[in-house]
Amino acid sequence: MTQPLYAVGDVHGQKSEFDKVLDQIAADGGPEAEIIFLGDYVDRGPDSRGVIQALMDGVAGGRPWHVLRGNHDRMFCRFLRQADQHDANILSGKGWLHPALGGMATLASYGVEGVEDGDIAAIHAAARDAVPEAHVDFLASRDLTLERDGKLFVHAGIRPGVPLSAQDEEDLVWIRGPFLEFEEAHPWLVIHGHTALEDHTHFGNRVDLDGGAGYGRPLHAAVIEGDSLWSLKDDGRQPLVP
Repeated sequence: MTQPLYAVGDVHGQKSEFDKVLDQIAADGGPEAEIIFLGDYVDRGPDSRGVIQALMDGVAGGRPWHVLRGNHDRMFCRFLRQADQHDANILSGKGWLHPALGGMATLASYGVEGVEDGDIAAIHAAARDAVPEAHVDFLASRDLTLERDGKLFVHAGIRPGVPLSAQDEEDLVWIRGPFLEFEEAHPWLVIHGHTALEDHTHFGNRVDLDGGAGYGRPLHAAVIEGDSLWSLKDDGRQPLVP
């Protein structure tokens, strides 16, 4: 019998939803279930710090957890290390500290509040004092992809037609259009997050697991057994099919 594998999309600081999903997974597959987290643990929600600490504790405790890195995690690390709040992929010109991106919500979870809006140097200094370096190191050291049994797990997606070894990090954590619009088969079933939907959706050649927890919607896990997939809901498994 195939051991179930679980995948969790973008958490975005929603620690209560994160805890609920871990309970659902434990009820379905046991406390030592293998889980792949698809990135974006920070921003928008109220407890990014708690989510990162829980992931660190699980990995340090030997849980079979695979924690991939997303674009928001990378922005968080870049701000802490370089005071860089901008990313060339944000076409609107909004920086990480803009409410739409949610960086200030992340810093608030570490107690960084009340700094004059727009004073990047002061915010960066306060963040450096408040955020444990271990949290930054943990996120910065996460892998970008995981390949398993004909499935490729990645935060945003891949550049169609490009070998995995030649994929650009910018695409792996940021891509949308060229990947989302591609309808032919990839070498794997690509399981990703990044593009928020109303719920998990199977598109045939890819599965989007970002159900919009960053926008207040529930967080759910997907269950993978061989070539079969389910979405794990409050009332158990529901088939996840094209």
